Amino acid sequence: RGALVSLPNRMGQQKRNYNIHECDAQALMAKYGVPVAMGNDAKSAGEARQVAEALSKEGVNDYVVKAQVLAGGRGKGSFLNGFKGGVHLCSDIPTVEDMASQMLGQRLVTKQTGPQGKPCNRVLVTERLFLRKEAYFAILLNREMGGPVMVGSSEGGMDIEAVAAETPEKIHNLPISLDDGPDPESLKTLASNMGFAEPNENAQCVDIMEKLYTLFQESDATLIEVNPLGQAHDGKVYCLDAKLNFDDNAAFRQKETHALRDETQEDPREVEAEKMDLNYIGLDGNIGCLVNGAGLAMATMDVIKLNGGDPANFLDLGGGANVDQVTAAFKILNDDHNVMAILVNIFGGIMRCDIIALGIIKAVTELGLQKPIVIRLEGTKVKEAQELIEDSGLRMLTTDDLQEAAQRAVRVAEIQKLAKEAHLNVSFDLPL
Repeated sequence: RGALVSLPNRMGQQKRNYNIHECDAQALMAKYGVPVAMGNDAKSAGEARQVAEALSKEGVNDYVVKAQVLAGGRGKGSFLNGFKGGVHLCSDIPTVEDMASQMLGQRLVTKQTGPQGKPCNRVLVTERLFLRKEAYFAILLNREMGGPVMVGSSEGGMDIEAVAAETPEKIHNLPISLDDGPDPESLKTLASNMGFAEPNENAQCVDIMEKLYTLFQESDATLIEVNPLGQAHDGKVYCLDAKLNFDDNAAFRQKETHALRDETQEDPREVEAEKMDLNYIGLDGNIGCLVNGAGLAMATMDVIKLNGGDPANFLDLGGGANVDQVTAAFKILNDDHNVMAILVNIFGGIMRCDIIALGIIKAVTELGLQKPIVIRLEGTKVKEAQELIEDSGLRMLTTDDLQEAAQRAVRVAEIQKLAKEAHLNVSFDLPL
């Protein structure tokens, strides 16, 4: 027994899931009969007050206001307006309204968001439950074990990665058979190891585990994480601070959960690329990459790094891209203020080089593309592509060698970067 090598979505596996907000996750769990704190989401300070007033009528006197931002570490985060903390405990309704007013419409910066933060467009207002026991519970997919695994710990309400690193004996794993589902006796043991050993609380915990596993299966989830799974002063066990991830490949049959996706929490470049069926992942460098094939894209990024540069993205056109998709790819790179130069590396197998050339020409002429472009084309229709570029009357840096292409892209990007730092304008006018 012991900690999993990796936990939840920090696995280093291919990203293939989307998240939903805590308020939507708790509402979804409630549909499966999982006990959660009373409350609701709000999009304005006035709505937050109304939720608190409704809770007050149910006998609630203490409240929790949580910023709905898809990032961990909200409680220790800070808003760009200077307001501290994305989770606040309130003892009266006016304070609930005040806390919501300082969160909504602002960007919350946490250890997971980067310095730009993420927008807070909703808050979750719930009753405050005074817990006498906190545990951690998750269901996730694990490649090594070939299926879903339940993870439990008695150390709830804490950074579970830190627990796994410092006290791995407190992390308990239960692999689940896809054919048979969770074994009741094994669930009882896991619940006991999580600190719920007394018969009544053990039964509650097992019931929650079974219902969450049903949700996991029926919704094509890749992760259900509850931290904490808490026991209130009256002995009842609740799921608090839920995180749910779903397989985006199952969106066609999970329209209800897919509709809960909040694109304002995602990289707008990746959202736009997805609409055009492009494989794009934004990075922090300044050399935009446009490549066909995931392997070649990775190799291109490596060559850029080896030559002292930093790629701004992973962008795989695939083998069937058309002119409009190529143009859309260039638009994403052109709109990225971090991109100083663009490196095009195409090996024409299924993807024809002349299609890429037509897309480049269209992008330059329609988008007014001014960023310097370094092009390396090889393979199918490469001569036709070179003729199209030459006849277009556009000036671009072309080469047959990837190493040379990367060196040129790095040099040009460095010139742009130095000029920007010196507040100088460098113009790369592509039309002759």
